[in-house]
Amino acid sequence: MLARFTLIAWLVAFCTPTWANTILTSIKPIQMITNELTLGVTTPDVLLGTNASPHDYALRPSDVKRIHQADLVIWFGSDLEPFLTKVLESQSNVLTLSAIPNLKLRAFSEEEHHEDDGHHHHGTHDPHFWLGVTQANTVADAIAQKLMAMDPAHSATYQANLTRFQQQLTQTDEQINQQLTPIKQKPYYVFHDGYAYFEQHYGLNNQGHFTVSPDRKPGAKTLIHIRESLTAGKIQCVFAEPQFQPAVIQSVVRGTQAKIGELDPLATTIPLAKGSYFAFLKSLAQSYTNCLGK
Repeated sequence: MLARFTLIAWLVAFCTPTWANTILTSIKPIQMITNELTLGVTTPDVLLGTNASPHDYALRPSDVKRIHQADLVIWFGSDLEPFLTKVLESQSNVLTLSAIPNLKLRAFSEEEHHEDDGHHHHGTHDPHFWLGVTQANTVADAIAQKLMAMDPAHSATYQANLTRFQQQLTQTDEQINQQLTPIKQKPYYVFHDGYAYFEQHYGLNNQGHFTVSPDRKPGAKTLIHIRESLTAGKIQCVFAEPQFQPAVIQSVVRGTQAKIGELDPLATTIPLAKGSYFAFLKSLAQSYTNCLGK
Protein backbone atom coordinates (compact mmCIF):
# COMPACT_ATOMS: atom_id res chain seq x y z
CA MET A 1 0.00 0.00 0.00
CA LEU A 2 2.81 2.37 0.94
CA ALA A 3 4.69 1.50 -2.20
CA ARG A 4 1.58 2.20 -4.29
CA PHE A 5 1.08 5.58 -2.57
CA THR A 6 4.72 6.46 -3.14
CA LEU A 7 4.44 5.54 -6.83
CA ILE A 8 1.30 7.66 -7.25
CA ALA A 9 2.95 10.62 -5.50
CA TRP A 10 5.98 10.25 -7.75
CA LEU A 11 3.83 10.12 -10.89
CA VAL A 12 1.88 13.21 -9.82
CA ALA A 13 5.06 15.12 -9.11
CA PHE A 14 6.64 13.96 -12.36
CA CYS A 15 3.62 14.72 -14.51
CA THR A 16 2.72 18.09 -12.96
CA PRO A 17 4.04 20.93 -15.13
CA THR A 18 6.70 22.96 -13.37
CA TRP A 19 8.01 26.39 -14.16
CA ALA A 20 11.78 26.82 -14.34
CA ASN A 21 11.40 30.12 -12.49
CA THR A 22 13.96 31.97 -14.58
CA ILE A 23 12.95 35.60 -14.23
CA LEU A 24 15.08 38.30 -15.86
CA THR A 25 14.48 41.95 -15.03
CA SER A 26 15.94 44.84 -16.98
CA ILE A 27 17.15 47.06 -14.13
CA LYS A 28 17.84 46.66 -10.42
CA PRO A 29 14.80 48.58 -9.08
CA ILE A 30 12.50 46.22 -10.99
CA GLN A 31 14.54 43.29 -9.71
CA MET A 32 14.14 44.49 -6.11
CA ILE A 33 10.36 44.85 -6.40
CA THR A 34 10.09 41.45 -8.10
CA ASN A 35 12.30 39.85 -5.46
CA GLU A 36 9.87 40.90 -2.72
CA LEU A 37 7.15 39.00 -4.59
CA THR A 38 9.15 35.83 -5.33
CA LEU A 39 10.52 35.27 -1.82
CA GLY A 40 10.31 31.60 -0.99
CA VAL A 41 10.08 30.59 -4.65
CA THR A 42 12.97 31.98 -6.67
CA THR A 43 15.37 34.92 -7.01
CA PRO A 44 15.01 37.13 -10.09
CA ASP A 45 18.06 38.03 -12.13
CA VAL A 46 18.92 41.44 -13.57
CA LEU A 47 20.28 42.35 -16.97
CA LEU A 48 22.08 45.62 -16.27
CA GLY A 49 24.97 45.47 -13.87
CA THR A 50 26.02 47.97 -11.22
CA ASN A 51 26.65 51.50 -12.52
CA ALA A 52 25.15 50.70 -15.94
CA SER A 53 22.37 53.02 -17.08
CA PRO A 54 19.38 52.01 -19.21
CA HIS A 55 19.60 55.38 -20.93
CA ASP A 56 22.72 54.49 -22.92
CA TYR A 57 23.20 50.74 -22.56
CA ALA A 58 24.22 48.54 -25.51
CA LEU A 59 23.31 44.84 -25.55
CA ARG A 60 26.06 42.25 -25.68
CA PRO A 61 25.68 38.77 -27.24
CA SER A 62 25.66 37.27 -23.73
CA ASP A 63 22.75 39.57 -22.81
CA VAL A 64 20.73 38.39 -25.79
CA LYS A 65 21.35 34.77 -24.79
CA ARG A 66 20.12 35.41 -21.25
CA ILE A 67 16.99 37.10 -22.59
CA HIS A 68 16.15 34.18 -24.86
CA GLN A 69 16.72 31.66 -22.04
CA ALA A 70 14.50 33.46 -19.52
CA ASP A 71 11.00 32.18 -18.75
CA LEU A 72 9.86 35.72 -18.03
CA VAL A 73 11.40 39.09 -18.89
CA ILE A 74 10.16 42.12 -16.96
CA TRP A 75 11.00 45.60 -18.28
CA PHE A 76 9.38 49.02 -18.26
CA GLY A 77 9.23 49.65 -22.00
CA SER A 78 10.97 51.39 -24.87
CA ASP A 79 10.78 54.80 -23.15
CA LEU A 80 13.30 53.61 -20.55
CA GLU A 81 15.12 50.65 -22.14
CA PRO A 82 15.08 51.33 -25.90
CA PHE A 83 17.94 48.85 -26.36
CA LEU A 84 15.54 46.00 -25.48
CA THR A 85 12.75 46.90 -27.89
CA LYS A 86 13.91 44.88 -30.88
CA VAL A 87 15.13 41.77 -29.07
CA LEU A 88 11.93 41.46 -27.02
CA GLU A 89 9.75 41.46 -30.12
CA SER A 90 10.64 37.79 -30.58
CA GLN A 91 10.34 36.93 -26.87
CA SER A 92 7.09 35.16 -26.00
CA ASN A 93 6.83 35.78 -22.27
CA VAL A 94 7.38 39.45 -21.54
CA LEU A 95 5.79 41.72 -18.97
CA THR A 96 5.91 45.34 -20.18
CA LEU A 97 5.19 47.49 -17.16
CA SER A 98 4.40 50.64 -19.14
CA ALA A 99 1.47 48.76 -20.68
CA ILE A 100 -0.24 48.15 -17.33
CA PRO A 101 -3.71 49.69 -17.85
CA ASN A 102 -4.05 51.38 -14.44
CA LEU A 103 -0.45 52.55 -14.04
CA LYS A 104 -0.55 56.32 -13.46
CA LEU A 105 2.43 57.81 -15.26
CA ARG A 106 3.38 61.47 -15.30
CA ALA A 107 3.09 63.04 -18.74
CA PHE A 108 5.96 65.29 -19.76
CA SER A 109 4.92 68.84 -20.53
CA GLU A 110 5.92 70.42 -23.82
CA GLU A 111 8.49 72.49 -21.96
CA GLU A 112 10.00 69.40 -20.35
CA HIS A 113 9.92 67.52 -23.63
CA HIS A 114 12.23 70.00 -25.38
CA GLU A 115 15.30 71.57 -23.82
CA ASP A 116 17.14 74.65 -25.05
CA ASP A 117 19.64 72.49 -26.97
CA GLY A 118 16.92 70.75 -28.95
CA HIS A 119 17.13 67.44 -27.11
CA HIS A 120 13.99 65.75 -25.87
CA HIS A 121 12.77 62.77 -23.93
CA HIS A 122 12.60 59.38 -25.61
CA GLY A 123 8.89 59.15 -24.77
CA THR A 124 5.95 61.19 -23.58
CA HIS A 125 5.72 59.86 -20.01
CA ASP A 126 8.12 59.67 -17.08
CA PRO A 127 9.37 56.04 -16.83
CA HIS A 128 10.87 56.25 -13.31
CA PHE A 129 7.84 54.57 -11.72
CA TRP A 130 9.83 52.82 -8.96
CA LEU A 131 10.38 56.20 -7.27
CA GLY A 132 6.64 56.61 -6.76
CA VAL A 133 4.78 54.83 -3.97
CA THR A 134 1.49 54.66 -5.87
CA GLN A 135 3.17 53.52 -9.07
CA ALA A 136 5.31 50.87 -7.33
CA ASN A 137 2.22 49.46 -5.64
CA THR A 138 0.43 49.14 -8.98
CA VAL A 139 3.44 47.49 -10.61
CA ALA A 140 3.89 45.04 -7.74
CA ASP A 141 0.29 43.92 -8.10
CA ALA A 142 0.71 43.41 -11.86
CA ILE A 143 3.91 41.40 -11.39
CA ALA A 144 2.26 39.22 -8.74
CA GLN A 145 -0.72 38.54 -11.02
CA LYS A 146 1.65 37.55 -13.83
CA LEU A 147 3.59 35.23 -11.53
CA MET A 148 0.41 33.57 -10.29
CA ALA A 149 -0.77 33.02 -13.86
CA MET A 150 2.55 31.49 -14.92
CA ASP A 151 3.20 29.49 -11.77
CA PRO A 152 -0.16 28.63 -10.14
CA ALA A 153 1.46 26.08 -7.84
CA HIS A 154 2.95 28.98 -5.86
CA SER A 155 -0.03 31.33 -6.07
CA ALA A 156 -0.54 31.40 -2.30
CA THR A 157 3.08 32.42 -1.78
CA TYR A 158 2.93 35.18 -4.37
CA GLN A 159 -0.30 36.51 -2.88
CA ALA A 160 1.12 36.49 0.65
CA ASN A 161 4.25 38.26 -0.59
CA LEU A 162 2.13 40.89 -2.35
CA THR A 163 0.13 41.56 0.82
CA ARG A 164 3.33 41.91 2.83
CA PHE A 165 4.81 44.19 0.15
CA GLN A 166 1.81 46.50 0.27
CA GLN A 167 1.85 46.67 4.06
CA GLN A 168 5.56 47.41 4.22
CA LEU A 169 5.25 50.00 1.46
CA THR A 170 2.59 51.84 3.48
CA GLN A 171 4.79 51.78 6.59
CA THR A 172 7.85 52.98 4.66
CA ASP A 173 5.81 55.75 3.05
CA GLU A 174 4.69 57.03 6.45
CA GLN A 175 8.24 56.96 7.83
CA ILE A 176 9.68 58.84 4.85
CA ASN A 177 6.93 61.46 4.95
CA GLN A 178 7.74 62.22 8.58
CA GLN A 179 11.46 62.33 7.86
CA LEU A 180 11.17 64.73 4.91
CA THR A 181 8.62 67.12 6.45
CA PRO A 182 11.29 69.50 7.92
CA ILE A 183 13.05 69.97 4.55
CA LYS A 184 10.13 70.16 2.13
CA GLN A 185 10.66 73.85 1.43
CA LYS A 186 14.43 73.66 0.88
CA PRO A 187 15.30 74.42 -2.80
CA TYR A 188 17.67 72.25 -4.83
CA TYR A 189 18.61 71.06 -8.33
CA VAL A 190 18.95 67.48 -9.56
CA PHE A 191 21.19 66.18 -12.31
CA HIS A 192 18.46 64.69 -14.48
CA ASP A 193 14.68 64.84 -14.59
CA GLY A 194 14.03 61.48 -12.96
CA TYR A 195 12.71 62.05 -9.45
CA ALA A 196 9.32 63.67 -9.97
CA TYR A 197 7.24 60.76 -8.63
CA PHE A 198 9.16 60.82 -5.35
CA GLU A 199 9.38 64.61 -5.12
CA GLN A 200 5.75 65.34 -5.92
CA HIS A 201 4.49 62.62 -3.57
CA TYR A 202 6.41 64.13 -0.65
CA GLY A 203 6.07 67.76 -1.69
CA LEU A 204 9.77 68.50 -2.15
CA ASN A 205 11.02 71.76 -3.64
CA ASN A 206 12.89 70.79 -6.81
CA GLN A 207 13.90 73.93 -8.73
CA GLY A 208 14.98 72.16 -11.90
CA HIS A 209 17.47 69.81 -13.53
CA PHE A 210 20.64 69.97 -15.57
CA THR A 211 19.32 67.65 -18.27
CA VAL A 212 16.15 65.74 -19.12
CA SER A 213 18.12 62.52 -19.60
CA PRO A 214 21.65 61.49 -18.52
CA ASP A 215 22.65 60.77 -22.11
CA ARG A 216 22.00 64.40 -23.07
CA LYS A 217 24.42 67.21 -22.36
CA PRO A 218 22.96 70.17 -20.43
CA GLY A 219 22.02 73.14 -22.59
CA ALA A 220 23.80 76.48 -22.30
CA LYS A 221 20.72 78.41 -21.17
CA THR A 222 20.02 75.82 -18.48
CA LEU A 223 23.57 76.06 -17.10
CA ILE A 224 23.48 79.86 -17.05
CA HIS A 225 20.17 79.85 -15.19
CA ILE A 226 21.39 77.33 -12.61
CA ARG A 227 24.64 79.23 -12.10
CA GLU A 228 22.74 82.47 -11.52
CA SER A 229 20.48 80.80 -8.96
CA LEU A 230 23.47 79.32 -7.12
CA THR A 231 25.36 82.62 -7.14
CA ALA A 232 22.34 84.40 -5.71
CA GLY A 233 22.34 81.96 -2.82
CA LYS A 234 18.86 80.68 -3.61
CA ILE A 235 19.81 77.01 -3.85
CA GLN A 236 21.04 74.90 -0.96
CA CYS A 237 22.00 71.70 -2.76
CA VAL A 238 22.79 70.25 -6.19
CA PHE A 239 22.43 66.48 -6.54
CA ALA A 240 24.77 64.42 -8.70
CA GLU A 241 24.37 60.71 -9.50
CA PRO A 242 26.84 57.81 -9.17
CA GLN A 243 26.17 56.66 -12.75
CA PHE A 244 26.99 60.11 -14.15
CA GLN A 245 29.36 62.54 -12.51
CA PRO A 246 29.98 65.21 -15.13
CA ALA A 247 32.52 67.92 -14.39
CA VAL A 248 29.80 70.43 -15.25
CA ILE A 249 28.25 70.08 -11.79
CA GLN A 250 31.56 70.81 -10.08
CA SER A 251 32.19 73.84 -12.28
CA VAL A 252 28.71 75.29 -11.84
CA VAL A 253 28.74 74.89 -8.05
CA ARG A 254 32.33 76.13 -7.58
CA GLY A 255 32.52 79.40 -5.65
CA THR A 256 28.93 79.24 -4.33
CA GLN A 257 27.47 78.21 -0.98
CA ALA A 258 25.55 75.29 -2.51
CA LYS A 259 26.53 71.77 -1.48
CA ILE A 260 26.80 68.76 -3.78
CA GLY A 261 24.75 65.75 -2.72
CA GLU A 262 24.15 62.44 -4.45
CA LEU A 263 20.98 60.63 -5.45
CA ASP A 264 21.22 57.04 -6.65
CA PRO A 265 18.09 56.24 -8.71
CA LEU A 266 19.28 52.70 -9.50
CA ALA A 267 20.19 51.57 -5.96
CA THR A 268 23.71 50.57 -6.98
CA THR A 269 25.03 50.20 -3.42
CA ILE A 270 22.09 48.27 -1.95
CA PRO A 271 22.47 44.47 -2.10
CA LEU A 272 19.51 42.41 -3.26
CA ALA A 273 17.78 40.92 -0.23
CA LYS A 274 14.44 40.76 1.53
CA GLY A 275 13.37 44.35 2.12
CA SER A 276 15.98 45.87 -0.22
CA TYR A 277 13.41 47.90 -2.15
CA PHE A 278 12.25 49.59 1.04
CA ALA A 279 15.85 50.13 2.10
CA PHE A 280 16.35 51.85 -1.25
CA LEU A 281 13.45 54.25 -0.69
CA LYS A 282 14.75 55.06 2.78
CA SER A 283 18.28 55.65 1.48
CA LEU A 284 16.90 58.03 -1.14
CA ALA A 285 15.06 59.97 1.56
CA GLN A 286 18.26 60.04 3.63
CA SER A 287 20.18 61.51 0.69
CA TYR A 288 17.75 64.45 0.58
CA THR A 289 17.99 64.85 4.34
CA ASN A 290 21.79 64.77 4.37
CA CYS A 291 22.12 67.61 1.87
CA LEU A 292 19.08 69.72 2.73
CA GLY A 293 18.78 69.16 6.46
CA LYS A 294 21.81 71.16 7.57
